[in-house]
Amino acid sequence: MVQQITPETTIEVIYPESDGQPMADNTEQFAWIVKIKENLEILFASPADVFIAGDLFWYPVQGNPNIKQAPDTMVVFGRPKGKRSSYLQWNEDNIPPQVVFEILSPGNTLKEMTKKLQFYQRYGVEEYYIYDPDKNDLNGLLSSGDSFEVIEEMNGWVSPRLGIRFILTPDTLEIVSPTGQKFLSPLEIDQLREQERQAKEAALQELEKERDRYQELLAKLKEKGIDTDNL
Repeated sequence: MVQQITPETTIEVIYPESDGQPMADNTEQFAWIVKIKENLEILFASPADVFIAGDLFWYPVQGNPNIKQAPDTMVVFGRPKGKRSSYLQWNEDNIPPQVVFEILSPGNTLKEMTKKLQFYQRYGVEEYYIYDPDKNDLNGLLSSGDSFEVIEEMNGWVSPRLGIRFILTPDTLEIVSPTGQKFLSPLEIDQLREQERQAKEAALQELEKERDRYQELLAKLKEKGIDTDNL
């Protein structure tokens, strides 16, 4: 919990770190939140000034803890990586998250999502993506002045800020990094690493066999009196 005393008053302002609500309503929603957040972390691992968080309270207005949202995933360019109990915008050079993602669940209401849209529109989000895994439906909005404009065609869309491409197949959403690498679940990442480890191990074993065969050949040549040093 973050507490602050403003210069104008001695009243203590408390910015709660949690609302007591679960991060996700079901396993599918949670899996998508983790996949997007963790793959973005991997994608932007090198730049020191890209902060990424999931389900973290964002307070855009100092002194008003009632104005807040906790995007499923948010990306902030221009702010350093590091631990935060909440995102207090006035302590972050007043830089708002430029990109946010929301993953829908059956529990989300139209009223709730409308309030989120109005919040993101008002407080400076540039790109807003909403994915419904149950319906395999992806929507995106871009800031235009004081409002959002709907992205008419999301299949194949490339995020201006993130550089990632969205591909809607008949069954699911695929997200592809600028290098062509698909966003994977933690399990899929682990399986890929294991495959790469096994492939590397097999290649080393093959090299060892080739070395052994070479040494055997040299030994046979020496047995026949051939000077292998001058071959």
